[in-house]
Amino acid sequence: MASPSTANVINGAEISKSILAGVATRIKSIQESCPAFQPRLAVVQVGELPNAKLYVRLKVDAGKECGIKIKHVHLPADARPDDIIQTIKRLNEDDQVSGILLQYPLGDRISLEDVRPITEAVSPEKDIDGFHSYNLGHYSARASSPLFSPCTSSAVLHILESANVSIAGSNAVVLGRSNITGGPVASMLRNQDATVTQCHSKTKDIAEIVKRADIIVSAIGQPEFVKGSWVKQGAVVIDMGINHTPDPTRKSGHRLVGDVEFERASAVASHITPVPRGVGPVTVSMMMVNTLRSAERMWNKSRERKLEPLSLNILDNKPSDIEIATTHAPKPIVKLAKEIGLSSEETETYGKYRAKVEPSVLERLAHRQDGKYVIVSSITPTLLGEGKTTTTIGLAQALGAELRRPAFACICQPGRSPTFGSKGGSTGGGYSQVIPSHELNPLLTGEIHAVTDANNLLVSTLNSRILDEATQSDEVLFDRLIPMVNGRRTFTLQMLKRLEQLGINRTDPNDLTAEEINRLVRLYIDANTIVPNRMIDANDYFLRKRIIGQNAIEETGYDIAIARECMAVLSSATDSEDMRERLSSMVVATSKRGEPIKVDDLGATDPLIALLKDAIKPNLMQTLQGTPVFVSGPFADIAHDSSSVLADRIALKLAGTEKGETTTDLVGYVLTEAGFGANMGMNKFCNIKCRVSGLKPDAMVIVATSRALKMHGGGPDILPGVPLPETYTKEELVILKEGCKNLVKHIHNARKFGIKIIVAINQFITDTPAELTLIREEALAGGADAAVVSNHWARGGEGGRVLAEAVVTACEGPSTFKYLYDLSLPIEEKMFTLCKEIYGAHGIALSKVATKQIETYARQGYTSLPVCITKSQHNVLHDMKVKGVFNVPIQAVCLSAGAGFLYPLLGDMLRMVALVDDPCYIYPSVYHTAPNVLDSHTHHIASYSSHT
Repeated sequence: MASPSTANVINGAEISKSILAGVATRIKSIQESCPAFQPRLAVVQVGELPNAKLYVRLKVDAGKECGIKIKHVHLPADARPDDIIQTIKRLNEDDQVSGILLQYPLGDRISLEDVRPITEAVSPEKDIDGFHSYNLGHYSARASSPLFSPCTSSAVLHILESANVSIAGSNAVVLGRSNITGGPVASMLRNQDATVTQCHSKTKDIAEIVKRADIIVSAIGQPEFVKGSWVKQGAVVIDMGINHTPDPTRKSGHRLVGDVEFERASAVASHITPVPRGVGPVTVSMMMVNTLRSAERMWNKSRERKLEPLSLNILDNKPSDIEIATTHAPKPIVKLAKEIGLSSEETETYGKYRAKVEPSVLERLAHRQDGKYVIVSSITPTLLGEGKTTTTIGLAQALGAELRRPAFACICQPGRSPTFGSKGGSTGGGYSQVIPSHELNPLLTGEIHAVTDANNLLVSTLNSRILDEATQSDEVLFDRLIPMVNGRRTFTLQMLKRLEQLGINRTDPNDLTAEEINRLVRLYIDANTIVPNRMIDANDYFLRKRIIGQNAIEETGYDIAIARECMAVLSSATDSEDMRERLSSMVVATSKRGEPIKVDDLGATDPLIALLKDAIKPNLMQTLQGTPVFVSGPFADIAHDSSSVLADRIALKLAGTEKGETTTDLVGYVLTEAGFGANMGMNKFCNIKCRVSGLKPDAMVIVATSRALKMHGGGPDILPGVPLPETYTKEELVILKEGCKNLVKHIHNARKFGIKIIVAINQFITDTPAELTLIREEALAGGADAAVVSNHWARGGEGGRVLAEAVVTACEGPSTFKYLYDLSLPIEEKMFTLCKEIYGAHGIALSKVATKQIETYARQGYTSLPVCITKSQHNVLHDMKVKGVFNVPIQAVCLSAGAGFLYPLLGDMLRMVALVDDPCYIYPSVYHTAPNVLDSHTHHIASYSSHT
């Protein structure tokens, strides 16, 4: 008969419950200040083994009890080692997963040799089981500390602690030498100052050794191996064994027992753990503890500033832009992506220094509060250039590399026409550039090619439809548009959409009447109203209008690729679904019935999506100092000429903060460029782009230079390649003060949108202190919140540090942004408001064509769209000679229904520009160092030609 138990039987279930309660309390405490904090444990199970299912269920139950989400990854029983390893690698990359646990055994197809490589595939930072060699190896040295301790071993130590067992100085015997149980337990006890003897089944005189133990920990894996007679009076017995032994009285035919003769050992031990309900429940709860610890570590790490700036090699004798760019090596783009918080699943590399960013990052970071949003615009552009892109990049370098704030620059992508024409590329200049410039300027990752192909496909589809309707009967059109396939006809989604618009309630093509077939298949396109031309990404005025057939009426025309609505849609789309909706809504012509003809009516939406599906993804590049730059969006007069909505939204989330974070130095900044002067780019940005995105800018930077202001003040004309008149290189305060009126007008315009204004005075080496002081005083008197001299062109981020500090100060507090007009106003009133408030006009004068167009758009339901004034960028008004009271002549009003705006034309706008007789690519690099000559710090950037 068994001896009566005198031992304190340790209830592992109660201890586990207490541990899980503590975990739950800690999680709730963190979530009170950081609601997005959520520990997640991924449990990988292979096959359908009954025991594995049971253990997974226990972990799921424990997770529910303490607030940890369990991601059960169930692989088929025939999964190969490589399949399991690939699954683990994906979980390693998933920032939403705090810990990974492999549910052993892994199935019959996994050999013992395969187990270790699979175990090693788990990242040490997510190895909450503590089985990775990195964590196991840390037990070998007393001073070392593993990221995670094996859960079973930790459970043993926690049980001893909860039983108030004194470990230090005790004589402990550990039975078992497994790397995941016996070994770690022995190390942990030794680190607690116990004298440890580690035994195994082959140890001689094992009974005598165990009899001397104050603490017995058995993990030998043999049922009732440790006899009760081996246990000395008052010893503490921790039984880690789980063994099955035959028991005919049980329904299952077996029962669970430990490594120790429980009843006999209980008669002499002071404390003992039962099997089951002993170490097992505590082990599961320690898995939750480790998962929480990992989640906290990952959370804290995600908020660290991880960007490593690159050093600048600044020379006093300034080399050309191209020499500066090519003598500074960029970091690998995968490294930059990781530094700014992107996973490998969210980036698609194009070579070593370019990558596309997946829009899915917005879903992952949806909980974050956006960073600060700053527009960078300029005074009215001149041939001398203001350095808007250079300032955007220099400011990003100053914020990111010097002030160590998260900082993202978002710039437009240039087409080949400006790159090889008169403007040059768009990478900045001096020591404030995007690199590698030779990869950005000519082609980047092919977005403009995709837009060109999409537009030309649309035009060919439109022309083909006109021809088909003119030469075929209703029945033939019906058979071609809705062919018989396998004995039946089926409507496409676009056709169902069109039927709904026509008020035809049919879903079966066979049910259509002859009249309904006619209405469905015939668009009756008015050839005189066709909107899109063909496109090409080059300056070639011979293609503006061409006869393409033997018949004189067979004409066509070409626009430069960036001047059409497909590019504007790409910039406006908030995600892939929004792009689809915008493309399908593009109006390409008007029917003879006066109805708008949309892309969806032509059935062309899906092929356009196929061509543009990758083009919507922003491009990630870097500055000379290794800070991130997003490149995307149209570089055009007719569109809103700013970086894409998607690029800005992604950057704002990456620069954002978690809810509850109050540390101001964690707040990041997104600097997004608005093209041309503040009267155009800023106005379009605020009234169009911000309505689309729902984003509110916190501040605006207006870039000005003394040279450009002198030109606005009446300075002499300049010519590319010709030495500058002395007016632009010597002190001329009278002309400069007159030119500052242009700057003040842009400040007044910007203030109407309710945002803070910082004037960035882009410094030239010839600027005198008196000139810089005058600009600053005029800017402040004109209403700017700050006016700062910045030397970022010559000194990079260091030269823009004061400007960066001014931006940080201006962005304190919430945004006070507001729109200039309400969308519900009639089209004429919106145009009048813009012309009056931005250009100072007395009124507007509509041509007969413009009046008729407005009436058409009102009838078609497009009155609620914002207005994008389209004019030459080289003056504030439509005509630089206009003074005093004047009306703005509106020659025409065009519709971009998909992009979401109307654009009145204030003058003739060429959509295909001729190649100038002195294009960028013929200029030698000597112009970058010769005195008083248009150099890389001017609008005519010749340096890019030697790259391309």
